[in-house]
Amino acid sequence: MSLDKLNAALVADVAALKKEGRAKAAERIIVGYVPASGARGPRYRLQGSDRDFLRMNSNSYLSLSNHTEVLAAADATSHAFGAGPGAVRFIDGTFAPHARLEAEIARFVDRPAARSFNSAYTTVLGLAITLAGPDTFWIGDALNHNCIIRAMRIANVPSAQRAIYKHNDLEDLAQQLARVPDGTGRVVVIFDGIFSMRGDNAPVDAIAALVARHEHRFRDGVVTVMDDSHGIAAYGRTGRGTEEHCGAHVDIFVGTFGKAFGVNGGFVAGSSELIEAVRQKADTYIYTNPLGPADAAAAVKAIEIADGADGRARLANLQARTTQFRRGLESLGFESIPGPHPVVPLVVRDTGRVRAMVAGLFERGILAVGLTFPVVPKGDETIRFQINAAHTESDIDELLGALHVLKGATPAA
Repeated sequence: MSLDKLNAALVADVAALKKEGRAKAAERIIVGYVPASGARGPRYRLQGSDRDFLRMNSNSYLSLSNHTEVLAAADATSHAFGAGPGAVRFIDGTFAPHARLEAEIARFVDRPAARSFNSAYTTVLGLAITLAGPDTFWIGDALNHNCIIRAMRIANVPSAQRAIYKHNDLEDLAQQLARVPDGTGRVVVIFDGIFSMRGDNAPVDAIAALVARHEHRFRDGVVTVMDDSHGIAAYGRTGRGTEEHCGAHVDIFVGTFGKAFGVNGGFVAGSSELIEAVRQKADTYIYTNPLGPADAAAAVKAIEIADGADGRARLANLQARTTQFRRGLESLGFESIPGPHPVVPLVVRDTGRVRAMVAGLFERGILAVGLTFPVVPKGDETIRFQINAAHTESDIDELLGALHVLKGATPAA
């Protein structure tokens, strides 16, 4: 057997992606971490370069990945239990750190129970499998993350049993709810808490009030599901995420340990009954190894830090640096999408200018991501910046200074 024929077909597939503008650029390889020094926050070293880079494209919002206590927890636990779990959860792959992590994250998000997965992506897939049924109807936001879109497909939701409402459009959501056929047993309204390309949030309070008016129509009611991976620990007065920012709860909370907590893995939190159903029905939980015990222990320590004085100080600096950057963009005359979240989009509206500015930032030792069609609609071309708690006032000034110089950058061909 040979892969020659298949290789040729795959090359053609990738060439088509490049022609459509959907191919990913070559991956840069981080080879070193340079701790904060003086007025300067951490920097990163890349393979093939001898300079230090300011990273403005990391979703490690609280900058906990290099925290000495998080690293110590992972190290001690790996020596106590080994580097990996060695089995799936129901075949003796559950370790004490897993159980503690699930208790701690349930407490942090104020839910009776939680279950951890090896990623937030697989969490959403497993939750969809758990909730799907022959008379379940799904309604999602038009800008939902890929994992939610993929989850509906994996759960075999037919087109007649799903609907999409315009982004954060409560009137359209109301219309979609009103159109759900009589006799439907269960309705799931699913959305991101923070929309990662824009940094805006779902109006959780308004959504909760709206769906409550339809609760009586369906056997199992209307269930709200929120993936708040970009919100948890990074948003709200005490870092409880979009729920805290909006002052309202959803029925089922999905999140990650891989962003603000700085570790790895995902989780779902809700009623004890829900979590047991997930344990019994979610294929992406049952048939794959969980987080390693060290990952789980590191996540426990990250939750502890986020919920203490150190975490509050980091959150305060995160909010201050986000405000500094947003005000700086405004003073420079740039367009953005308003809001307090540390995902800060610089709306450029031109593919060539986005590419020229991202290249110019790289030349000045700053890492950022340009988003162009078809990742975003034509005319919405954007550079996405992500503020972290380890960024300093000087770092943000450096970034704003670079943007000031690049404002008139010649569009790249």
